[in-house]
Amino acid sequence: MATKKSRVLVIGGTGYTGKFMVEGSVKAGNPTFAIVREASLSDPVKGKTVQRFKDLGVTILHGDLNDHESLVKAMKQVDVVISTVGRVQLLDQTKIISAIKEAGNVKRFLPSEFGTDVDKTGAVEPAKSLVFVAKRRIRRAVEASGIPYTYVVNNCAAGLYLRTLVQFQPGLTSPPRDKVAILGDGNAKVVFNKEEDVAAYMIRAVDDPRTLNKTLYINPPKNTLSMNELVALWEKKIGKSLEKTHMSEEQVLKTIQVSPVVPATIFLSINHSVFVKGDQTNFTIEPELGVEASELYPDVKYTSIEEYLSHFA
Repeated sequence: MATKKSRVLVIGGTGYTGKFMVEGSVKAGNPTFAIVREASLSDPVKGKTVQRFKDLGVTILHGDLNDHESLVKAMKQVDVVISTVGRVQLLDQTKIISAIKEAGNVKRFLPSEFGTDVDKTGAVEPAKSLVFVAKRRIRRAVEASGIPYTYVVNNCAAGLYLRTLVQFQPGLTSPPRDKVAILGDGNAKVVFNKEEDVAAYMIRAVDDPRTLNKTLYINPPKNTLSMNELVALWEKKIGKSLEKTHMSEEQVLKTIQVSPVVPATIFLSINHSVFVKGDQTNFTIEPELGVEASELYPDVKYTSIEEYLSHFA
């Protein structure tokens, strides 16, 4: 007899990451719910996303992080809650925790992480306070509440990093074919994952007792490369050498220090921890605290870095 699949609620489903989680849950056959603010329905872009969700069979619930009763009502209808809220709402997840506690029936909470392990990074400011400290505070609040949880560390999202070969010039939509900038010496190992694969692994984890109160690391064997290795792979695919410019760690830190605290500076300080310091891969997973997704679910057919880049070659 088939095991009944958990009902999954995605908070922040109309955002970049949230859309993948909603669609991944539907694809896996889980009854899927999404909380949507009334304002999103009249937004031309988000309104289309909500309609797509409806077409997929997603149950749309109207609510807001600032409306406690709407959150509790939503929680009572589901088994699993996945938060995909953005940076500015990270600390608002305490409201989700409160609603889950009051509802009393949620079997698993996956807070918004989507990046490097927040307990393993030594990121500098402004990312330290605005991203990692905030995420750590939510982790500690989840643990203190006694809510069953899984933290998901998916490292670098392919659509944000691999699509442009870790280049962030405005308007760039594919890997460059002339020149490339590399942070640091380019030797730090980094993990890249396609968003659809992240969703597939996450949904598999929500009903798995092996991931209960642990961190799920998504580190498939073919998806860990240094920046130098990544560039060499791309050069091989296009049959051409790129002009390479290295930005030393001193230059990176100086740029961060003299720049205003805007999203680009926050992003650069995150990338310093990833591409210069190697914070995604400079530790060993502790079995009592974490598990690796591709080992738990070898049947999930993930997209390798090489396969991903082949679409642009």
